[in-house]
Amino acid sequence: MTKDQLLTRRRALMIGGAAAVGAAGTAALLTAGQDTTPAAPAAAPAAGPPAHRALKPSAYRLEPLTGYGPPRAAAHGRTLVRHEPLLRVSGRGRTMVLTFDDGPDPRYTPDILRTLREHDVRAMFFVCGEMAVDNKDLLTEMTDDGHVVGNHTWSHPLLTRLTRSEIRSQMERTSKVVEDACGEPPVWFRAPYGAWNRTAFQLGAELGMEPLAWTVDTLDWMAPGARTIADRVERGAAPGVVVLSHDAGGDRSQSVRALRDYLPELLDSGYHITVPTRHYT
Repeated sequence: MTKDQLLTRRRALMIGGAAAVGAAGTAALLTAGQDTTPAAPAAAPAAGPPAHRALKPSAYRLEPLTGYGPPRAAAHGRTLVRHEPLLRVSGRGRTMVLTFDDGPDPRYTPDILRTLREHDVRAMFFVCGEMAVDNKDLLTEMTDDGHVVGNHTWSHPLLTRLTRSEIRSQMERTSKVVEDACGEPPVWFRAPYGAWNRTAFQLGAELGMEPLAWTVDTLDWMAPGARTIADRVERGAAPGVVVLSHDAGGDRSQSVRALRDYLPELLDSGYHITVPTRHYT
């Protein structure tokens, strides 16, 4: 069995056992003892500069599957500790964010970068340290093209099964690789499998990172076919939506082909495909 096949099998087993997948699918995985007192929702991150003009509103509306968690009080100038990840962005018109997890992979990431460049579009790449450390040139290329590089841990473990020190190591090692390649550490973090816990939120904030989940899951890791992946993105398109796809972790040729199909369709429909801007305290 190849490394990709092993990773795909491990992903399926871990997701099944932890019930940690789905569009956003994150709030239910917070650890016991977390404060669940209702509070006013935190503001979504603002969208950055759009790549294309806006047209009429979308015919498709997708609401977040979970709300924003109330941020805990933090010292001035530091990242707030949230109880739930952010799920969408705010911005004018039909703004969307495309995100790609698990890379970079020299077999697929360059094609995704090329397609984004052809359409003058910026995206977010949540990278795994063990992939990034040997492909720093791709991280540099991402930064040079205006993409956002986020932290997706070192080896893509289920964080809810790790100790605090293990989670910290997963985050810190990856942030170091990103900083070495891009000139600055990442300011966004995404938990593997969408499995968040209190410790992950706390440590992410200590490292200056905001947690970002997603509202549309393409489920491309299941290799359903490029057309199916594209249809999921197009049906789920709506202002503020964050789309989850992958550029590594298995055979991602379908994800590459799907992007070539749905990206021009979104742009022709008047969507701004952009990256979020952080809100700092």
